[in-house]
Amino acid sequence: MGAPAEKVPTMHFSVITPTHDRRALLPEAVASVRATTGAPLDFSFEHLVFDNGSHDDTASYLREAAAQPGPPLRHWHHAPAQTVGRARNLAIREAAPDAWLVPLDDDDLLLQRALYHYGAQIEANPGRPWLVADFLRVDENLRYMPGEDYYAWQFDTPTAMLQAIFRAEHFLQGNVCYSHALIDQVGGYDEELEMAEDLDLYVRFLLAGHLPVVCAHISHLHRFHTNNVSIGVDAAKHNADLRVIYQKYAAQLGALGIDEPGQ
Repeated sequence: MGAPAEKVPTMHFSVITPTHDRRALLPEAVASVRATTGAPLDFSFEHLVFDNGSHDDTASYLREAAAQPGPPLRHWHHAPAQTVGRARNLAIREAAPDAWLVPLDDDDLLLQRALYHYGAQIEANPGRPWLVADFLRVDENLRYMPGEDYYAWQFDTPTAMLQAIFRAEHFLQGNVCYSHALIDQVGGYDEELEMAEDLDLYVRFLLAGHLPVVCAHISHLHRFHTNNVSIGVDAAKHNADLRVIYQKYAAQLGALGIDEPGQ
């Protein structure tokens, strides 16, 4: 008798990371993904990193990291820099069509069991194409910042969640996991937006009628430091971003009874 066929994992995750001039922080993000443990769940995973016009030695670091043993790290390089939305889309195009996609910023850390918990909820909720979790904010030295957590709410309908988003009552960033098929359905990230391209995508998920599964786990550590791209995004700036997104979908949102964010 021949050797038994190797078992193929039933689920695959692609962690998506655009990066720009973050050589000092990127290795910790890469290490956090590689530390993932999935037992007893059966899944595979990889890290897709898009070097978005870096001027430091990110490219050489990624070549070295990809050559190390461990879970696959694949990387691409593009100059000049693209918008973050386009960088995300270019990386997603390299993922398998049946992959589950998990965004991770280049200065953040994925928790060791995050993919396991997403996978368990995917199995428990067949047919649900996206999930949302909580995440924690830490300072530049990875010390926990009390009172700065981001947490997901359970909503009864996509409309109720959209209402909370456009009232600036509920916030989503990278604390999500979604199927490649859902991206194929609604289209990728808006490549023209300079900010809030992630929230714009989630609004389209909801407009397509998909309410996320709310997971009771922490997805990642969001590092707060002096070079965050979100520095200066206060309530007024967030409201301005919401108005830009609202105008894109004003007809659909208005038909659902969702008011434009206040001026």
